[in-house]
Amino acid sequence: MFESLGNIFINACLVNNFVLSYFLGICPFLGVSGKVATASRMGLAVIFVMLVSSLSASGIHYLLVLLDALYLQLIAYITVIAATVQLVEMFLKKTSPALFEALGIFLPLITTNCAILGVALFQTNREYNLMESAVFALGAGAGFTLALILMATLREEVELSDPPRIFRGAALTLILAGILSMAFMGFAGMAG
Repeated sequence: MFESLGNIFINACLVNNFVLSYFLGICPFLGVSGKVATASRMGLAVIFVMLVSSLSASGIHYLLVLLDALYLQLIAYITVIAATVQLVEMFLKKTSPALFEALGIFLPLITTNCAILGVALFQTNREYNLMESAVFALGAGAGFTLALILMATLREEVELSDPPRIFRGAALTLILAGILSMAFMGFAGMAG
């Protein structure tokens, strides 16, 4: 089962975007996408956590297969994700307190972001090797970041307009998310 690395990346980033196709990671997608600057930084944090947890999940899966203990897979993946998020949180608190405050509760919620756990589980089920896992994680993280930035851009533009009162707030945000999701359905033709 060999896929080219480019296909894996494009598939994870665009065709099967975790936010807009699988609807995983919706909480930070809706919660942090108010400003482009915050959304892009959150995207970078998610890419880092996805990459580290993906590479760790590859090693953990190999070890659990050797030990015949695959029943520990889910708890092991969650533990690695939680530890990685703690590292990111400590790093941001130390180096960029303003960003740490801007991300607020959504930064520790990366731990429970189902998109990150989904990357680890999907790559294991697809039996990706270490390089394919890294490319898959980078593609999924890039797609997550792209979705965040697109949504933040749209929300910033809406702030400059005057939509009807009934559509303001969460209603318009959900409508925009639905339109973005439909737009990403157009990439389905790229799947080989």
